Amino acid sequence: QVQLVESGGGLVQAGGSLRLSCAASGRTFSSYAVGWFRQAPGKEREFVAAISWSGGNTYYADSVKGRFTISRDNAKNTVYLQMNSLKPEDTAVYYCAADTLLGYYPHEYDYWGQGTQVTVSS
Repeated sequence: QVQLVESGGGLVQAGGSLRLSCAASGRTFSSYAVGWFRQAPGKEREFVAAISWSGGNTYYADSVKGRFTISRDNAKNTVYLQMNSLKPEDTAVYYCAADTLLGYYPHEYDYWGQGTQVTVSS
């Protein structure tokens, strides 16, 4: 079992930055891949970024590539999402998710956090 808690969301102006954290419980967290997803009102939950269990492989949605960076510190059981050059269209609830295999779709992840709101004003 893995429990995930996101933090770091908030209100920021366009062009600004935020760093989201995903803190996990469970001593096997280092063996899990982690993905970040987001969901805007009235829209489907969409893939943002993912990182392999070792941190050696990272993947990004085209919409965030070059602006967002995913990283992890397994000693701290935490995964981060650094978000730079934020745009109003990045506004959404951001969720982290974990599973033994890395995936790009929500149904591929068994464990989810409660989400954190990110709002980017124009």
